[in-house]
Amino acid sequence: MPVEITWWGHATCTIEDSGVRLLTDPLFARRLAHLRRRRGAPPPPAARRADLALVSHLHADHLHVPSLAGLAPGTRLLVPRGAPRAVPALRRLRQLRITEVGVGDEIRVGPLLVRAVPALHDGRRLPLGPHRSPALGYVVEGAARTYFAGDTGLFDEMAAAVGPVDVALLPVGGWGPYLGEGHLDAGRAARALARLAPRSAVPVHYGTYWPIGMGGVRPHEFHTPGDEFVRLAAEYAPHVAVHRLGHGESVRLEVAR
Repeated sequence: MPVEITWWGHATCTIEDSGVRLLTDPLFARRLAHLRRRRGAPPPPAARRADLALVSHLHADHLHVPSLAGLAPGTRLLVPRGAPRAVPALRRLRQLRITEVGVGDEIRVGPLLVRAVPALHDGRRLPLGPHRSPALGYVVEGAARTYFAGDTGLFDEMAAAVGPVDVALLPVGGWGPYLGEGHLDAGRAARALARLAPRSAVPVHYGTYWPIGMGGVRPHEFHTPGDEFVRLAAEYAPHVAVHRLGHGESVRLEVAR
């Protein structure tokens, strides 16, 4: 059975595997604080349909409460352990079935097994308070093993922590002209790809949101990370098929175990 990946922009993807729809870090806004969506229309209403939504960490461009509020009643939502304490607005989403998870936790959703894995990233809900939750990635195991990295830096134990995967959804940029610690740019993402050695990869987390009024500041950091990742992946991990999707585009992957 093929696995289908749709990239809606930033870190938001739909993963369809074995008849189950998963949504990663749902973000449907045209504007978020000082950020404006500069490329790709907001996802259509159908994009909000999911059996399970995954939230990787508490930053507002990954845990966006208004976007989560638009999910269908009964949708199951995985969030890092401690998220409802750090983000009290989550507690008002009573129509969702919220489960807190930490590294190593496994959740069964129909025929799929979802495993929380570590990420190297600041897990605080900046700048609103001191409460911390772990930043996570997720491995979805069904017809394929799909790794959604969330937001992470490159770390030595990445391959061992994530385990064997068939598909990797890797961040390759950000939402501003400079990337701080705990992020992957195109080069670091290509090196991560070499360590993970999946069959296929999809670059995400770039080319969607940008600070208002900063369109002329290092614009290549907005436009080029996807193409740069394709180029560098061919150098560091030539056996991996990289699919650079446009906003709203999908790829169907046949995975033979």
